[in-house]
Amino acid sequence: MYLLGLGILLALLKYLEIGPVAQWSWWVVLVPFGLTLLWWGWADSTGYTKRKAMEKVEKRKQDRVNKQKEAMGMRPRKPR
Repeated sequence: MYLLGLGILLALLKYLEIGPVAQWSWWVVLVPFGLTLLWWGWADSTGYTKRKAMEKVEKRKQDRVNKQKEAMGMRPRKPR
């Protein structure tokens, strides 16, 4: 996501001809977009994206269980 933001910023600076970016080649300005595509392709093909989403769901689930246990006056288990 940082690469995409960097790419958008550089493209905007190049288009508006602001600062030293105005003198750079368009190829240099567009490199972050290519790197973003490579990152997304790698993350999807290796399962990184899905794994992170599942971890997020599990954390929310455990937080909800802990909150319910605290409401009943029980202590939640500490992670091992």
